Amino acid sequence: MERSLYRAHVERVLSVGHAEAPATDTIERSWMRCIQEHALDPSRPVPAHIVDSRQLREHREQIEGFLHVARTGMEQLYKRMSPLGYVLLLTDAHGITVDHIGDDTRRAELKGAGLYLGADWSEARAGTCAVGTCIVERAPITCHRTEHFNPSHITLTCNSAPLFDPTGEFLGVLDVSALSSPSARESQYLALQLATMCAQTIEDANFLRFYADRWVLRLGSAWSMVEVSAQMMLAFDGDGVVVGANTAAREQLATDDSPLVGRALTEVFREDLDTLWRIARAGMSSERSALTTQDGRMFYASVQPPRVARRAAKPSGEAVEAPRSHPALEALAGDDRQMRRLIEQAGRLASKRLNILLHGETGTGKEVMARALHAASDRSVRPFVAINCAAIPESLIESELFGYSTGTFTGAKNRGKTGLVLEADKGTLFLDEIGDMPLHLQTRLLRVLSEKEVQPLGANRPTPVDLTVVAASHQDLRRLIAEGRFREDLYYRLCGAVLTLPALRERQDLAFLIRKILAEEAAELGCRAEPDPAAERALLAYEWPGNVRQLRNVLRFALAVCDGETITEDDLPAELMAAGLRDATPAVAAQLVTRAERRAETEAAELLDALRRAKWRITGAAAELGICRATVYRQMKRYGIVPPNLVG
Repeated sequence: MERSLYRAHVERVLSVGHAEAPATDTIERSWMRCIQEHALDPSRPVPAHIVDSRQLREHREQIEGFLHVARTGMEQLYKRMSPLGYVLLLTDAHGITVDHIGDDTRRAELKGAGLYLGADWSEARAGTCAVGTCIVERAPITCHRTEHFNPSHITLTCNSAPLFDPTGEFLGVLDVSALSSPSARESQYLALQLATMCAQTIEDANFLRFYADRWVLRLGSAWSMVEVSAQMMLAFDGDGVVVGANTAAREQLATDDSPLVGRALTEVFREDLDTLWRIARAGMSSERSALTTQDGRMFYASVQPPRVARRAAKPSGEAVEAPRSHPALEALAGDDRQMRRLIEQAGRLASKRLNILLHGETGTGKEVMARALHAASDRSVRPFVAINCAAIPESLIESELFGYSTGTFTGAKNRGKTGLVLEADKGTLFLDEIGDMPLHLQTRLLRVLSEKEVQPLGANRPTPVDLTVVAASHQDLRRLIAEGRFREDLYYRLCGAVLTLPALRERQDLAFLIRKILAEEAAELGCRAEPDPAAERALLAYEWPGNVRQLRNVLRFALAVCDGETITEDDLPAELMAAGLRDATPAVAAQLVTRAERRAETEAAELLDALRRAKWRITGAAAELGICRATVYRQMKRYGIVPPNLVG
């Protein structure tokens, strides 16, 4: 920066900042706040402040559900603005950048300027800037070059629009910035308008997500556009009471004395509820589908029904749809509270359009969880493609993932190869041990996820791809980020949601898992057997460092070597017995015995209930419990269960 330009900037800011008269515009008001309230000095350039990964994670978690919605809108906008050199930032209400899209080739330059993930653009930290001043003013703003307070930023040009949540609370800022731009401030008019329009689109998409279980009234001045681009939206319940309104509706239909939320629609419009339900039944808006406000303004209308099951009954009196069950997920756990919470979360996430990151020790069942998520999703009829990033040689992983065209390299197939990413189109791509993926392939994967297209090696043009990614790792990815071995932006692209599988030693449903896996392995081997009390105590006593995978291997071994239908201690691997009940203290042994007794009580109750439901037909009870008749007879004898016709 030229010294004269720098000096002129500082003098101008100081003259306004120390003035006693009220500021004349938004920028000057901000300069005054920076000096008088934040005690900032325009003559001291301050570098961009990037928060650490822990702080960034905390800020992202606060608006986790909103991030995916916002990202979709940002990607659409970036496709239009990237040729002009713009960068997109999404900040939370505190000014922390929780998402960004920019040119990867200029990563270092963007990070140095603060146009990067984790940058703090609050006015108190960065001075006058589009984001920080937008947070204060709650209105769209351009901060062009020397309008910035901090001299470090006066080469930047930034355009910001506020974002509000469905309840009207300030949520964050969408920012469109460039490292350099034409000197005329008017050059940013279009960028500001696009940022504002995109912010409204993101808000409305988030509104529909938030109120997916409610009726939504869409209003507009042109009937042909109401279905696709409504100006105003009101969410309401089955009684016609407003429960939410988007920003445009709050601005046009609410007053200081009469807010919208909590009011009946008949208080807002002249028409009665029957008219509203008639519009709802019509399905599509028409010139006859119109509502008039109490002050005489007319808007064309359509009504969108709830898209998911909810608590209240529909106006037609139809029964409410029961929550969807997910057998594949339900089968993963017994009565362990931690796992039941995890399964409930997984069920809600399964069909959502966001990527999921699975954490857990080796052998905890991350791939099993990934397959269950796929089976529980609306993508279950599409491919599930699993890739172990640690198992494929680095020299082959690029061609395996992205494929290649004909004749790309020596030894390539004559017809080329469809990569695994494309094979997972419209389905689920499972990336196991994602922490072992080479850095240069992380960059390619990031581009696939952001652009939703993949370009095989040697191909001239990319191919669109629609997929959901479930990634897994037993490593601490944040530590890998700190070591420079994993891309931070890819991490946040993958962790739309994070599910952590507990170690087997932490679970309270070990007895359930033993029964379940034993039945699965027995069916695979074409046999049937159960552990005797001593073997069961040994299985319950072991710490299982290899987790579920090790448990499965041990039970498969026991089934293979046992004689008849009973597994004894002698049928268990020696290393397990060495750490089992034989070496346990009396207190631990007592606990294990108590656990086994409780398991026996539960098993006896389940058997008795099954027998009663089957009217004491052994075949029916055996079929329900998934065991053979001989096992039913043996358990009846063990637990002293006697059919009613034999009593006395």
